Amino acid sequence: MIRRAVRKIRRTFDEAVLATGLGARSDRRNVARWAEGRGGDAAGPHVVITAPGGGNIGDQALFEAFVESTSGPVVAVTSSADSVEVPAALAERVVVLVLPELVYGRGTARRPELERFARTVAGAASLSVIGADIMDGRYSLRASVNRSNVAAAVAALGIDTRIVGFSWNGSARVAARRALVSASTNGVVPMLRDPVSARRAAADGVRNIRETADIVFAADTVDTSSTSFVAGVTKPIALVNVSGLISRTFSQDDEFALIIGHLRTTGHHVILLPHVSRPKGDDLLACQSVYERVGAEDVTFVRELLTPAQIRGLTSIASITITGRMHLAIMTLWNAKPAITLATQGKVEGLMALIGAPELCVVPRAGFGADVVAAIDATIRADSPARRSIADALPRVKELARRNLEGLRTGHAVVEEVR
Repeated sequence: MIRRAVRKIRRTFDEAVLATGLGARSDRRNVARWAEGRGGDAAGPHVVITAPGGGNIGDQALFEAFVESTSGPVVAVTSSADSVEVPAALAERVVVLVLPELVYGRGTARRPELERFARTVAGAASLSVIGADIMDGRYSLRASVNRSNVAAAVAALGIDTRIVGFSWNGSARVAARRALVSASTNGVVPMLRDPVSARRAAADGVRNIRETADIVFAADTVDTSSTSFVAGVTKPIALVNVSGLISRTFSQDDEFALIIGHLRTTGHHVILLPHVSRPKGDDLLACQSVYERVGAEDVTFVRELLTPAQIRGLTSIASITITGRMHLAIMTLWNAKPAITLATQGKVEGLMALIGAPELCVVPRAGFGADVVAAIDATIRADSPARRSIADALPRVKELARRNLEGLRTGHAVVEEVR
């Protein structure tokens, strides 16, 4: 009881300090000093602060889409050595710089990493922060604030600085909101990835908003080797993902037993497909639990995390996807296929508004299986309204995704890691 009270007091104090803006002023002063007055250089590298990654296909897809859509050298700033994997085809262009304290740290532990970052970004062509769903403080408040503060400090050097393709929660944390508002009024371009997020951010005072789409819509690689999982299957394919994050809240086994049973009766073969494997939300365990419940009849369980290109290979042959992970939905929509998606963190609503198919958004609550079954029935026909909306919207959505990377097909310098 006492420990819990102490943690609560400490957390409240930390949030109050983060909301003051003192960190932003300190970062700006220190980055300017360590960068030694050097501003942007069109021949320099593109620096990108990646999403957390490490067992998350969506975060890997964001990183790969960024590199694929730029030219010249890239410095990927990550929080751990396993945050991203650099595909062989991109390896000559990418240097990975591991700075765990830059985003997640504070105080003296963070200071040497901020200095190393400042010396790396000095003379860069650009800085991009992968915003995804990690800017509004709902996952990690300090990390959200630090991302905005670092971006603002780099923009003050005159370097093209943007936060690419991100959602904004309808109840963003106060410190995260203030940090983003400050960054947006000091040269950072906030690129919101859906109209709902853009309206929310504008209502919170964020300035200079540019509406885009998730940068994974700009990806262009497909690896069809993954289709070997269902070699010889002649039935229509349905991809089903069971989110380990949602399973932390309540068991989904009954709901997915109903969903998979319905897919079987409609003549589908189901691929159970994990998308994230982390200790605090492991889809492999959630999928395993459902697999044990429903059995192997017309079900293939993929027991590994695939690459983003392999996921797009699978979605190219799928008829429909049911998922609790948004980037699996995006990589399904990328192939003009419907993705019925369980909505968490207020981000899925905006995605479905962008493609004009709100009926694909389902709230993950007790009994949601019946809602998904109804959505399957409304979507299963080739001429369903949802499929027509996706086909009509997709060219524009891919164009919006490319807006995140406009001006980044430059850069010719050789990348050297700053120590």
